[in-house]
Amino acid sequence: MTRLEERTLSELVRRYDTGRPLECAPLAEGLLNHGYRLATTRGVFFLKHHLDGDPEDIAPLLRQHRATAALAELGLPVAPPLRDLDGRTVVVHRDRCYALHPWIEGRHRDGGQLSRAQSRRLGALLGRVHRALELVIRRAPRPRPACRGAAAPAETDAVIDQLLGRVRARPRRTGFDELAEHRLLERRTLLHAHAHLRPGPAEVPAEGWVHGDFHPLNLLYRAEGPVEPVAIVDWDRLDVQPRAEEAVRAAAIFFLRPDGSLALPKVRAYARAYRAATGASPAELAAAVHRVWWERLNDFWMLRWHYERRDQRADPQFAAAAALVVWWTSQAPAVRDAFCD
Repeated sequence: MTRLEERTLSELVRRYDTGRPLECAPLAEGLLNHGYRLATTRGVFFLKHHLDGDPEDIAPLLRQHRATAALAELGLPVAPPLRDLDGRTVVVHRDRCYALHPWIEGRHRDGGQLSRAQSRRLGALLGRVHRALELVIRRAPRPRPACRGAAAPAETDAVIDQLLGRVRARPRRTGFDELAEHRLLERRTLLHAHAHLRPGPAEVPAEGWVHGDFHPLNLLYRAEGPVEPVAIVDWDRLDVQPRAEEAVRAAAIFFLRPDGSLALPKVRAYARAYRAATGASPAELAAAVHRVWWERLNDFWMLRWHYERRDQRADPQFAAAAALVVWWTSQAPAVRDAFCD
């Protein structure tokens, strides 16, 4: 990972009342943004370089920062950014956007490391976040959500053709290439068999502000003692979306097993707690399950990163994620029931 230039680090730290920098180490986890563990003479901090931050328009970052500060005041586990000596939470330096946060000592946990009771608390936490966001951003301008038509099978077919061409053009094929070709052909067969189940354009229920990227790498638990969340991090995708779909996407990541199946008893505990916290109906969750399943059936972002961007950071996730689509398709009633019972 990119290290911060010493001059840049010194100039950034001078903007804050945090003492003299002693050490700045890049963090390896995460696919987006650059993060650093910054130790100074006055403590330890998390320095974040927002790669997508626009120095000409920092309004989205400021909105994010105001929201997280308000969530923290409501008692949610959030670590809002610190203010610099001028009272700003975003520092623009050499056309790059930075923010400094308190360092939270914790560890990531996936669903396999959570009990059913802890899974229930996870669902309740996400529900509390959705309800609290509705309160703290209620007076902010709400962006108009784009038209959310479901993916078209014909367009997905074209993507499959492009990716197959890239796989088959490889002069020396790897095990990843073999698996990618197998999954692409398999996905095409599934897509043709289930094209009639494409979600319609109709209602997008219960839209509201969501975290936008709620998964194990964006949730920190206590490093020691009781298994309790201490910080929800990375709010860069804070946006207006269907809330129930975020709940389903998060569960499909947290409770994904290595063989591509979902731990449905934990999903059921999580979903019941989420519905209780938000008032979402079983019908709303059922519609979200169907839309997210279709989204997964038509999505190839990991392969596009690998073959088009030559970015292999998501490769370790591919085997289980691709297997999930096949398993979910065959177990659709059981998955729906786990979210809606």
